[in-house]
Amino acid sequence: MYLARTRAGAPAAGAPAPATGTPVPRVPATGAAVAGSAHRSRRILAGNVLALGLVSLVTDVSAEMVGSVLPAYLVLGLHLSASQYGLVDGLFAGSTALTRLLGGYAADRYRRRKLVAGIGYGLSALARAGLLAAAATPAAISAVLAVDRTGKGLRTAPRDALITLSVPADRLGRAFGVHRALDSLGAFAGPLVAVGVLALAGSGRAYDAVFLVSLCFAVLGVLLLALFVRDHREPLPADRVRPGAALALLRHRPFRGLCAAAVLLALTTVGDGFVYLLIQRRDDLPLTAFPLLAVGSALAYLVLAAPLGRLADRTGRRPVILAGYGATIAIQSLLALGPGSPALLVPLILLLHGASYAATDGVLMALAGPLLPPALRTSGLALLQTGQALAGLGSSVLFGLAWQTWGTAPACLGAAVAVATALALSVPLLEGHPTP
Repeated sequence: MYLARTRAGAPAAGAPAPATGTPVPRVPATGAAVAGSAHRSRRILAGNVLALGLVSLVTDVSAEMVGSVLPAYLVLGLHLSASQYGLVDGLFAGSTALTRLLGGYAADRYRRRKLVAGIGYGLSALARAGLLAAAATPAAISAVLAVDRTGKGLRTAPRDALITLSVPADRLGRAFGVHRALDSLGAFAGPLVAVGVLALAGSGRAYDAVFLVSLCFAVLGVLLLALFVRDHREPLPADRVRPGAALALLRHRPFRGLCAAAVLLALTTVGDGFVYLLIQRRDDLPLTAFPLLAVGSALAYLVLAAPLGRLADRTGRRPVILAGYGATIAIQSLLALGPGSPALLVPLILLLHGASYAATDGVLMALAGPLLPPALRTSGLALLQTGQALAGLGSSVLFGLAWQTWGTAPACLGAAVAVATALALSVPLLEGHPTP
């Protein structure tokens, strides 16, 4: 959100500037005026974070309606193998890579973060319509999902940059915690809506009904963004942002270390769809119950996002992030137990899964934001998220091949060892990071 910052005693717009060397009289502000201004600023800033959170909430209802049924649709409906699903899931994650950089560059160069984010949300809405029209083939579904991920790639960095520019640096953990809590509320509601639609639609056109309702929520998200989110519009600088400016940020050692650690950890983290498929295979869940797995993870994320964000602001963001990735080691170890293990392990896995996201997703952006100059903040966050997206593509392909080649337990144990190794390598990469 744009907040005009003026100094006391500055000449009014249109008034002649004082001669060089002429002192400008300062007008002392009353305590009530200062307090009132600070209160208004906090209210406005919180309003922009809240508005972005509501947009994410509604959009995530749409996204998770599709995402919660997609693994079952592809593997159980279209009968894709584990390696084929890994390729589709990897493309689903990695197709955002280039568009993240383009979106970040455009938002910084033209100072139009809300516009770029709006285009991204609009593309995702169009993808929902594409799912209704696409033929039931892996190629057609992959093409539509690529459009959806292109939209996500465009919108994510500008949205996160707007949050960092709307909140003081020492409150970023809280701000991202509130935003991610609202986002996860949508992720919690989306699968529940999908379950209801599947139950009402019957088996004939069940997936089409899910895609149609998802489209309605996506359009509502675009409208909320247009009506209630305010951009942070600084004047365009004389020296415009260059295309290679984002890569130049890697010369800064703390940011370079953060990017390297994020890529290492994303490369070894197994995606959501695989986690849910492994649980489904373990307990032979029916189609209508499959989306409820995403509900469990989203509920944990919803409850823990804001508290962990506040904890990160108080005690340091690095330990919270490392603990979140440590939870993924426990997840893969529990999934390796396979059939016959206690049923209570499923809620525990979902709790750890949601907790891992709550400790890493927004907290990582809060850690990166203060390292980046405001003029290149969107580009820097986009660069970081691009590395994560490309690593996510590699992770999905590798885990799909490992599952198909070795079987469930060895693949999960291998993933646990890989995350533990990446976590150990990431600690020294983050040592030079400033503590909030």
